[in-house]
Amino acid sequence: MAVALDKLSPDLREQRLREVEAAVARHRDKPGALLAVLKEVQGILGYLPEEALKKVSQGLELPLSQVYGVATFYTLFNTRPRGQHIIRLCESAPCHVQGAREVLEALKRELGIGPGEDTPDGKWSLELVSCIGVCGVAPAIMIDDQVYGNLTPDCIPGILASYR
Repeated sequence: MAVALDKLSPDLREQRLREVEAAVARHRDKPGALLAVLKEVQGILGYLPEEALKKVSQGLELPLSQVYGVATFYTLFNTRPRGQHIIRLCESAPCHVQGAREVLEALKRELGIGPGEDTPDGKWSLELVSCIGVCGVAPAIMIDDQVYGNLTPDCIPGILASYR
C-alpha cells in the first residue's frame, strides 16, 4: 500500500526522495527516459506525488507540465496513494456485452466502494479501464498483474478472498 510522503517519518521520507533522485540519475542520459523513470519512481513510492514529479522534471530537464501530462495520461500511473491491490475492470464493448456491469455491481457490493475509490483500510482500489486486451475471455478484471476472465458476479467473492 502506498503511503503519502507527508505521512512518512522525516528520515524515511528523505530516504525515499534520495531513491527517486537515484532513479532519475540512472536514466538521465537515455533518450526517452521519462516513462522508465516514472515507472521506477512509482515502484519506489507506490504512486507519483507532486514532489517526486518535480524531482523528475528537474533531473531530466523537462518541463513539469510534460512530466505531469505523461503521469496523468497513462492509467497505470497514479498521482495519489492507492490501495494495496488495484482492481481494473475492463469496460470495452466485448466485456460490456458479456456482463461487465454485473461484475462491477458484485465488486461494489463486496468492497463497498465504486470506481475511482479506495477502501478505508487501504487494501483495495477499484477503477474502470477501456481495455486490458483479453476480449476472448470477456468480461475480465485485472488485480495487480493477474488477469481473471470469463467472470460472473458469483466469481468475485472467491477471487477477492484469495487476496485476503
